[in-house]
Order: sequence, then C-alpha cells, then structure tokens
Amino acid sequence: MSKLFERVALIGIGLIGSSLAHVMRKQQLAGEITGFARSEATRTKALALGLVDRIFPTPAEAVRDADLVILCSPVGTYGTLAQEIGPALKPGAILTDVGSVKGAVVKDVLPHVPSGVNFIPGHPIAGTEQSGPESGFAELFVNRWCIITPLPDSDPKAVEQLADFWRACGSNVEVMTPEHHDLVLAITSHLPHLIAYNIVSTAADLEEVTSSEVIKYSAGGFRDFTRIAASDPTMWRDVFLNNREAVLEMLGRFSEDLSALQRAIRWGDGDTLFDVFTRSRQIRRSIIAAGQDTAAPDFGRGAPKTQ
Repeated sequence: MSKLFERVALIGIGLIGSSLAHVMRKQQLAGEITGFARSEATRTKALALGLVDRIFPTPAEAVRDADLVILCSPVGTYGTLAQEIGPALKPGAILTDVGSVKGAVVKDVLPHVPSGVNFIPGHPIAGTEQSGPESGFAELFVNRWCIITPLPDSDPKAVEQLADFWRACGSNVEVMTPEHHDLVLAITSHLPHLIAYNIVSTAADLEEVTSSEVIKYSAGGFRDFTRIAASDPTMWRDVFLNNREAVLEMLGRFSEDLSALQRAIRWGDGDTLFDVFTRSRQIRRSIIAAGQDTAAPDFGRGAPKTQ
C-alpha cells in the first residue's frame, strides 16, 4: 500500500490513536506520523513504542503542516482542541475524528475550523475495553465498519480520500448523516454500555451477595457485562453527555420493552418470552453471519488458563 498522506497528526494516543499508528506503519499509509499528548509519560511511551515520529505537548504543534488530522481523545475535549488547533491547520487538510457521537462533535468543532480545511467527522466502530498507548494493535479495524458523516458542503474528493484511508486500515466504510449515526449508535453501542455499567454497579451494591461471590460465580452473561463495563470511564461519560437525546429516546423504548418482559414473567406468559428470545437469538446469528463476531465457544474468548 502506498502512502495516502505525507503527514498525519494523531491528537490523542490511546487505544484508537495507537492502533491507527500501528496500521499506518504496517501499511505505509503516511510519510510521517506526529502526535499530541498532554502527559509526558504518554509522550515518552509513544516514542518508545515507535508509534510516532515526533510528539508534542501542545496540539497546535502536532497539527502544523499535517495533511490529515485525527482527533482521538474523548469527545468532551474536542471543542477545546479544535479551538487550539484551528489557526495551525494547513489549508486543504482533512480534519476528522473517531468519536462515537457525531452531532455534538459537529457543534463543538465546526465553529473553529478555518475556511479551506475539510472537516469530515468519522467513527470507526472498533475497540476493546483496554486504553492507553500500549493497548493498540494494527488489526483493530479489520472487517469492522467505519462510519463517515460528511457535512453538506464537504468536498467529495476529500470524503473519498478519507474513505480510502479507512479502507486501507481494513475497515468497511458507510456514509450517513451525523443525526442518523447518533440514533443508530445509541441502540447498538451506547445503551448496551449503559446497561452494562448499571448491572455491574447493581451487583456491587447488593448487600445479600458478597463481592467475592459475584466474582466467583459469574456466569457468562454477567462476565460479558463486566468486560463492557471495564471500558474507559472518561470516554463513556462524554459519550452519554454528548448524545443524551438519542440515548434517552432509546432508553425510553428499552424501559417499555423491559416492562413488557416483566409482565410476561409475572403472569407466566411463556409464549411472549419465547417469541422475544427467538427474535433476539436471530439477531445474534445475523451478527455472526455478517462476520462481526465468531460462533466459537465463550464468544471466541477461550476458556480461562489453568495454573
């Protein structure tokens, strides 16, 4: 793969930023990779891991002369970052992001984007519960979807160039509006995380069940919830605060459906339970058929290693 950009700036070197660095190195997508991290420890680690060629303590330094700038920090930081980097952005550069909220990102970032810079929000739907510069790996985006949400006046050539970049990272690319993206992700990602955090928190607060019993007797369902609930707290706090309308809409729908299940259990309505469980099972099979997960035992994560 030949390089798509002379210089790419990564604003944030966590899981997504470091994974982008790895895949850009592997596929030779950039002539130079620069980075920004406020923490000296993160800057030192990023250089030691070979993630970047140069890394700076201010975002404006990192984006200077960059052809592609990617915001890889929590979405709550985007407004301040955009204000800092705006004057330093190169005319003709593409500015994008990896946040799982798009409407709020447009609202926070767009006012600080100078004329001549192509602001094209994006969201790679890929990740793990890990965080930090050492958590990244080049294969994170392979066969995952990346949603690009161009604005009405986005340059089609810049949109296609960004799409080519994500395809080169291994992603499938879909284009939609920021509003539709936020509605889709509210049900497929944000609400499941909210439920996971709540279930794990409820278990931790149970007086009748000790914490050691919760850990010792965790069945597959609860164990999977704890994996989701181990995700970065800062990132998810910002997601819920910045996509509140869509999340509250989906949470209302979920609460209504949960009440229906509660009634079915209370009145012994086995037919309703069977119907819901059957339809839900089909969704799981469709996800496997689409190549977005594996049918291997224990959801592909394998059995615990024995000593």
